Amino acid sequence: MRVVSLTLLAAALLSAQTGTPAERSRNRIVRQVRHELVMLPFYGVFDNMAYTVDGSTVTLFGQVTRPTLKTDAERSVRDIEGVDKVVNQIEVLPVSPNDDRIRLAAFAAIYRHPALQMYALRAVPPIHIIVKNGNVTLEGAVAREGDKNIAGIQANTVTGAFSVTNNLVVDGGGGKSGK
Repeated sequence: MRVVSLTLLAAALLSAQTGTPAERSRNRIVRQVRHELVMLPFYGVFDNMAYTVDGSTVTLFGQVTRPTLKTDAERSVRDIEGVDKVVNQIEVLPVSPNDDRIRLAAFAAIYRHPALQMYALRAVPPIHIIVKNGNVTLEGAVAREGDKNIAGIQANTVTGAFSVTNNLVVDGGGGKSGK
């Protein structure tokens, strides 16, 4: 079973038109789950959501800053045709003024860097900044290995961050700049 990140769905979309009826149904569910999650009104750069689809069961993973986002995600996925069960393993991050300060400082450090500014122009920027108890984790996808490295370096400059884990994935299409 593999976890499908919201930013890494190209393979499923390409194979949606081929395969058995069960594969087409699964691909439809994968597309709809992704759509429902990215359309949540308060889903943002400080949240990270991923999911798996196993038959008619969808399992949600990740971290969010608002408890309502966890319940909204489950509710929106439950309404998809073909989904019989939703297992919600999304973690609500603890409320912390220090974590909030680190989030904002990491956002500024990452998205104000000239090489990474193109990622900030999206409704939901692809580099997600997760802060829990002073520990920063970068999730999402970028277009180039250099962008991944720069984001990690920038996050490491944030005062008060105890550690930085760079889980960014280089997908080659994550940072289209409209060239």
